[in-house]
Amino acid sequence: METSTTARPSKRARISGNGIVTPGEVVTDDPQWMRGHGTFVAPETTEITATVAGTVQKTNKLLSVRPLRARYTPEIGDLVVGRIVEVQSKRWRVDVAAPLLASLPLSAINLPGGILRKRTSTDELQIRTFFSEGDLLVAEVQSIFQDGSASLHTRSLKYGKLRNGIFLSVSGTGGGGGVVRSRRQVWTVHTARGGGEVDVVLGVNGYVWISKHVATEGADGVSITRLEENVSSSIYSSQNDEIDPATRREIARLAGCIRALVENGVRVDEEMVMRSYEASLEIEVEAEAADGREGADYLGGDRGRKVVEMALAVAG
Repeated sequence: METSTTARPSKRARISGNGIVTPGEVVTDDPQWMRGHGTFVAPETTEITATVAGTVQKTNKLLSVRPLRARYTPEIGDLVVGRIVEVQSKRWRVDVAAPLLASLPLSAINLPGGILRKRTSTDELQIRTFFSEGDLLVAEVQSIFQDGSASLHTRSLKYGKLRNGIFLSVSGTGGGGGVVRSRRQVWTVHTARGGGEVDVVLGVNGYVWISKHVATEGADGVSITRLEENVSSSIYSSQNDEIDPATRREIARLAGCIRALVENGVRVDEEMVMRSYEASLEIEVEAEAADGREGADYLGGDRGRKVVEMALAVAG
């Protein structure tokens, strides 16, 4: 009986490094530390106990536990990819992989006729012509409500409805591999083998969009302000353009590279995606030289692991 009552998680007077803790484990009993997210303090004690499985984070005298896997927590300024799940009278409800649905007000999008045009009752009646259920969009988190849900906006031409591509859902902003906040979340890849230009959108929430690059009409020599004033209803079209097989192959290759990074627990950002893409091209050239045939495009299993190892070797 003595043994069973004394068996309890080990105490840690001081935290050294970023150790992994499990729910119920005592992180420390030193009173100089303050509890942060992912922890709690039992009544009448100084023991800080973990409530989630993750890595210990120290910020001055604040202790928190960052979960290994968790739902996306919106922050102002985040670029996210979302899917419309509900259309209401003056707003859309958007799934952004967070605990609560995000809100996209009608007043926070570009409407045909100019960015400063007043929203009218006609716009409310036609709200489903802009976005309807199932549509994908890229937006920015504008504000956070008191309950933790996000308010989005698409007032820039680089945001809006997504088409001509494929959607990926990968792990979010946990402690393992997944999309991380980086310098650029959207960029254009000049692909090899005649694939042309391909756009990659890495949503901080773990949703990824890879699509054929479509140049904005009249972008040459016209200011951004002027473009937004002349925005047309074509940006809300749901009709995909014709995509040639070479471009489709390179879109699939980029998607395979991102999946390989996630499966091997490596961060997903612009640098690692481009390095893994270049590594996949090298591996395909080697495979074609070895057996004299094309089509070695699958990037899962051992081939995906090799791509990631080559990308990490270049980065490291």
